[in-house]
Amino acid sequence: MTVFARRARASAGRMHPELSLVSYTLLGHLEERGGCRATDLAAHYALDKSTVSRQVAGLERAGLVERRPDPDDARVQVLDLTEAGRHILAQVTVSRRAAFRERLADWPEEDLVRFAAYLERYNAWPERPPGDGR
Repeated sequence: MTVFARRARASAGRMHPELSLVSYTLLGHLEERGGCRATDLAAHYALDKSTVSRQVAGLERAGLVERRPDPDDARVQVLDLTEAGRHILAQVTVSRRAAFRERLADWPEEDLVRFAAYLERYNAWPERPPGDGR
């Protein structure tokens, strides 16, 4: 798992020089949710608010994320992708998919099916394991 995580971090930089794995992950979450508050990002990824704040500030400076008023509460700011953010996220996604296809091209179908099933099983684990008192 450590090697997998290291490779994921390294590949993020190769996909787009401005986009760390954390940045890519945050952009993906914002796209999936149609925007959200920074506190929601911190809670979802179990990160400190200051960590998310620094990441978001960098994404804002790069013109990939913007703030807008929350339609339900004008006192709250919602983060959302800019057009540039959507474009870069799409570009990185295409590159990542191509890299996965290349890496898995020689795998037999049976191995791919098994691998996909294992990933689904791994990702189905609840965010908080049963009995976790947090």
